[in-house]
Amino acid sequence: MKPVVGIIGNSHLINDTYPAQTTGLMNIEPIMEICNAISLVVPGVPKNATTEELINICDGFIFTGGRPNVHPKFYGQKATKEHGEFDVGRDQVVIPLIKECEKIGKPILGICRGFQEFNVAFGGSLHPEIRDLPGRMNHRMPPDGTLEQKFALRHKVTFLPGSVFEKIYCKKEINVNSLHGQGIDQPGQRVSIDGYAPDGTPEAISIVGSKGFCLAVQWHPEWQASRDENSVKLFSAFRDALSNETFASREEKLVG
Repeated sequence: MKPVVGIIGNSHLINDTYPAQTTGLMNIEPIMEICNAISLVVPGVPKNATTEELINICDGFIFTGGRPNVHPKFYGQKATKEHGEFDVGRDQVVIPLIKECEKIGKPILGICRGFQEFNVAFGGSLHPEIRDLPGRMNHRMPPDGTLEQKFALRHKVTFLPGSVFEKIYCKKEINVNSLHGQGIDQPGQRVSIDGYAPDGTPEAISIVGSKGFCLAVQWHPEWQASRDENSVKLFSAFRDALSNETFASREEKLVG
């Protein structure tokens, strides 16, 4: 049986009127094409399912990007205009889910907003607008242009020597796209910053002592992933972790 990957959905208004929970096709494609797994959209609706129920259904999770930001109340701060829009329902689903998956070793991958959720889940904080910090570049998505232009490679990420990312990519640095306004302020407990942008912005993290695949990146590797050598390497590593998780869970059910 193929692994099942839960892809966290985002609250969205279709035509500015119809409430929906959605995910982009670009989040689904690498799960099908690289991971050879089944995608299951997980609504960011707390009453839909408990953390335990979601973990029992899925062999791993992708915590995707999204326009709304993590509400600052989850890291002990008050909301301001600079914090932007929020999706508290998603926050309430993902923060305990990240914690529990890491605890039991279930494979999880955070992307952009998911990267920020990882940090908050482990007690870290976020800066609402990193381009306002001295010496930082503007990491936000270009306001105009085609999708190809918006997701174009914009800067390098340099990995710490010996980090899991250096081992996955077999490189000290890679070129990435950049479509985020917020970023890590204070790293959470056990959050290891394994990769940085040239301006010092954290771009890749792992969790020290984690039992399984528990990585997050600030860029968007899902964009045309099958055509990008570096994206293929990251999703292939996630696929291998899923395969191990799927085998172990199937075996446990058979024994039980």
